[in-house]
Amino acid sequence: MKYARYKMCIFGDGGVGKTTLINRYISGKYSEDFKMTIGVDFYTKNVEIDNIKVSLQIWDFAGEQQFKNLLPNYVIGASGGIFMYDISRFYSITHLEDWLKLLDKAPDKQAQRMPILLVGGKKDLSSEGKRVVESSYAFEEGRKFGVFEYFECSSKTGENVEEVFYCIAKKMLEISGIL
Repeated sequence: MKYARYKMCIFGDGGVGKTTLINRYISGKYSEDFKMTIGVDFYTKNVEIDNIKVSLQIWDFAGEQQFKNLLPNYVIGASGGIFMYDISRFYSITHLEDWLKLLDKAPDKQAQRMPILLVGGKKDLSSEGKRVVESSYAFEEGRKFGVFEYFECSSKTGENVEEVFYCIAKKMLEISGIL
């Protein structure tokens, strides 16, 4: 059996649900009790994709303004990324370009950007009438900035949580030539 290890990062504005998404993926449980990420947190999960054991090192970046400039240094060596926004907060998707520009400042990312997956979080809020970012708009924004795929998910219900991480892991396997 083949093995692979990838560093990936998840980034986006504060409060969009990045830490909640990661914890739902890692533990399978939903909790609203997470504190704001200070700087960066690090998680690991081992998965199997097409008979390949994959170790995902997930770096969770704080989205508050005072921490943004840390991203270029922490993203060094990353093979993929997830930009997450909140479907109930329009401004959170408008910062996609700013975050991507920060990524491009990383010394090892200046020649070619790693694959980025666009994820709209808090999808459960759409059934409550709180959606303000339409899927079609998000899809077009992602396409405009070269993201390779788009998902919406809900950490609360678990919808598409596994699919998000499967998709980015599979993309990293493909790019590295293992798949």
